[in-house]
Amino acid sequence: MNPAPSIIFFTVASGAGYGLLFWMGLLRALGLVPRSAGFGVLAIGLALVLVMLGLLSSTAHLGRPERAWRALSQWRSSWLSREGVAAVLTFVPAGLFFLAVVGHTEWVALPAGLLAAAGAAVTVWCTGMIYASLPTIRQWHHPLVAPGYLLFGAFSGAVLLAMLAGFWGAAATPAAIAAVLGAAAFVLKRAYWASVDAGPPVATMETATGLGFIGKVRTLDPPHTETNYLLREMAFRIGRVHAARLRRIASLGGFAVPAVLLLVALVTSGVLAGLLVVVAAGLVTLGMLAERWLMFAEATHTVALYYGVGERG
Repeated sequence: MNPAPSIIFFTVASGAGYGLLFWMGLLRALGLVPRSAGFGVLAIGLALVLVMLGLLSSTAHLGRPERAWRALSQWRSSWLSREGVAAVLTFVPAGLFFLAVVGHTEWVALPAGLLAAAGAAVTVWCTGMIYASLPTIRQWHHPLVAPGYLLFGAFSGAVLLAMLAGFWGAAATPAAIAAVLGAAAFVLKRAYWASVDAGPPVATMETATGLGFIGKVRTLDPPHTETNYLLREMAFRIGRVHAARLRRIASLGGFAVPAVLLLVALVTSGVLAGLLVVVAAGLVTLGMLAERWLMFAEATHTVALYYGVGERG
């Protein structure tokens, strides 16, 4: 699939924003992050900005962005519509959460924060299910895709929260959570790649044509003499060498190394601890961009078989 920059930015930014909102709502209710208005404005405000920028970016991939609102009406059957509805509904408690923190209205901030956290989790799950519900793309129709979206969003959000909390001297709890989630993300992603690499294709030219009993099927004459929309969007190919390199960047640089840096930050203090958390946040961002790019670049729609392009190359 074509790794469109708008969709990559959307999934990374909104995932981190919702993750930050989730942890802020949950940990503030438990008294594990600063309750000051300044910290609340910074953390919740950044979460909402990331979410809004991500959602706005996603409309850039639409042919008619002005009709995006119509997607909200198909929530009974479409995960894309459910994501949109969940995103809109989450803004209500998130906005109340922000205003209550600014106004020091704790009796509103507590339930609003928890509702915003729940809405964030539901929205990210719906985002993951948009891809996991497509049986025609084997790399997406996988049991680890939707949980991966939740885990990566929670991880990147926790890292951001740890970085922000570090300015208030309270990074320990979110940093510990982020370190555990980073290790889990590394394991999940490696398991996912091993599974999709070993899995059989959804279909082959032999099964699609029903001519496999004769032997190997190949394209005699392509359906088009030049590239078209389907080839650009559905049959994007990435070299194995580049894919392997980006996998290392995503898994080691984006998950494993940040987790180690966060653990080191927990046993240090002062400027060094804060610097380690900031570096970890930067690496996570780069790693997530690489992981999201690969998520699209390595996926091939079965329609590509019509053009003689198989899943394996």
